[in-house]
Amino acid sequence: MTVTETSATALHTDAVRTLDGWRSADPEQERLRLDYLAHLAGQPDGLFRSCLPAHITASAVVVDPAAGRVLLTLHPKVGIWLQMGGHCEPGDPTLAAAALREATEESGIPDLVLLAPGGEPAPALLDRHLVRCTGRERPENTHLDVQYVAVAPPGAEALISEESLDLRWFDYDALPELTDHSLRALVARARELTA
Repeated sequence: MTVTETSATALHTDAVRTLDGWRSADPEQERLRLDYLAHLAGQPDGLFRSCLPAHITASAVVVDPAAGRVLLTLHPKVGIWLQMGGHCEPGDPTLAAAALREATEESGIPDLVLLAPGGEPAPALLDRHLVRCTGRERPENTHLDVQYVAVAPPGAEALISEESLDLRWFDYDALPELTDHSLRALVARARELTA
């Protein structure tokens, strides 16, 4: 077994452990959790972009609770304001590490910390959505997104990356119109968890 295969197996094991241990009182979130676990049970490569028509992704909404603000990226492919996130990579040791890597790369903020109730980073929400991550001419596929909350140091300044059309802080109560229900739910959950 190669180093990459070993890393991928460890990431798969971590994703199953993470989702197996996470619970939600919301029936829809619980259904998603069980669907994600079923996906992973049937797909050894279920965390990677090559797994079609669906794969697990990891994201994190970046918040500055002291200032009551959230950092959003204007996504170039989707054209709306979203949290940071994307595809898992074979070198990611855990699902939480994948979310933190994506948030750090896309925000330019080096000292982000994932919320860790009980001492270990835990998902805030799950979201299933259709995307065209394999190209415009290709059929849509499904992202099974595991969403975390990343806390930025007070007064953190973001640095836009090539993965974004724009990057901007928004007050919790003044989210941009050009976003979706999933992002609004995630920001509300982040606000609740950091209050």
